[in-house]
Amino acid sequence: MPIEVSGKSLETDEEGYLANINEWEPGVAEVMSKEDDLELTSEHWDIINFLREYYEEYQIAPAVRVLTKAVGKRMGKEKGNSKYLYGLFPYGPGKQACRYAGLPKPTGCV
Repeated sequence: MPIEVSGKSLETDEEGYLANINEWEPGVAEVMSKEDDLELTSEHWDIINFLREYYEEYQIAPAVRVLTKAVGKRMGKEKGNSKYLYGLFPYGPGKQACRYAGLPKPTGCV
């Protein structure tokens, strides 16, 4: 089902992930978060941008445990924990945050 972003129609798969990660732009996250009835804050963007950098470096979307650990290393223990990340992304920091970041579904996520 496609989503409309900046006047363009972008294809998504059956779970709502972008079909072509190269089409991502910040508006993708805005559109997807509105669909989830979630207002993005700077804290959300910190994680979304972190995920995009992580993917660029490792070519993989991290599972929640890896994400939590990596966020903790980069942003500190107060942000590198499941409670904080689930507070931002209640449908799962791995799945929901990666979807907003235009990345594929993380390995190991059901």
